Amino acid sequence: MFILFQVNLTFMNRLKVFLIVLVLVSFKTFACLNWELKILKNKVEIYRDRTYQYIPYGHQFKIKDFPALIWDLEKGYEKTKDIDYLSDKGYVLIIQGKYQEALKLYLEIEKIKPNRYSTASNLGTLYELMGENQKAYEWIKKSIQLNPESHERSEWLHLKILEAKIQKLQNPSGQFFINTSFDSEVAPKTKLSYEELDKLKHALYFQLNERVSFIKPKDQIISVLLFELGNITNVMSEYNYKDASEIYLLSKQYGFENELVNKRLILCLKQISNYCSQQGKQIDEVVVELTRKNNILNWRLSKKNENLTLALICVIIFSILLMVCLGVFFLKWKKLKKSTSTS
Repeated sequence: MFILFQVNLTFMNRLKVFLIVLVLVSFKTFACLNWELKILKNKVEIYRDRTYQYIPYGHQFKIKDFPALIWDLEKGYEKTKDIDYLSDKGYVLIIQGKYQEALKLYLEIEKIKPNRYSTASNLGTLYELMGENQKAYEWIKKSIQLNPESHERSEWLHLKILEAKIQKLQNPSGQFFINTSFDSEVAPKTKLSYEELDKLKHALYFQLNERVSFIKPKDQIISVLLFELGNITNVMSEYNYKDASEIYLLSKQYGFENELVNKRLILCLKQISNYCSQQGKQIDEVVVELTRKNNILNWRLSKKNENLTLALICVIIFSILLMVCLGVFFLKWKKLKKSTSTS
């Protein structure tokens, strides 16, 4: 009985640990799992990003052999004359940091096939990476005209970023980029609707994820945009405190120095702690209830075992008595048979 109790106690402890881990995992993954991926014309997948958390860590490029990939794209163009092969080659050159080669290639593509959205977009990105912001602005504006739905309709933010660079703003604010702010109190506040916040969140994530892929810390504009994305994530849902804290940390990494980011980061960590404590309390209540039911079950099993034991003892006693009676009867029968034979 004591061994059974120990086994059940161990089981309940393991169950509690499992439930706590389950809560923490669900806290992290409280959203549908989505992927953003890019597959080149030659069917090579060069990145696959998880987007369910909307934390812009940048594309995780998977290219191992750049020369072989470029050679394959060149051969693809030679065989098919499909301009997409050359365009993808230019993208690979950008990833390698070979901006001049990529620029020469895209300008050639523009001559071969003018007014192509992908060419305009990539030229805009190239010129921005090369510091020629006015040219970048013109090409990004043209790409929007060619395809207003591009980049999840977030290119308006790309233009605002380029405006800040062209104007050489010393301390650009979130208000300049996204036309709203989230107050100066510790807890961010907004009058925007959930739908408006969601659109801003998508635009900020997309533009930041592209930039973080190519621009390393520190960068003032990226730091400001990360701070605003953290604010939006913070106010949208209580399940986003962990994501918001990670984005605030990224903002600090990219050079955001306003003390408000530290206060909001601390607030997020407190909210996470409160959430875990609350969930831990609920788990304790579940475990207590399961323990109670388990003890009742054990008691019933023990009573059942006691009844079975008592019945077994009765059967054994009855069997012994029956054997004794049979033995006495046999002896008397044998003695009677012997006396009858003598007569």
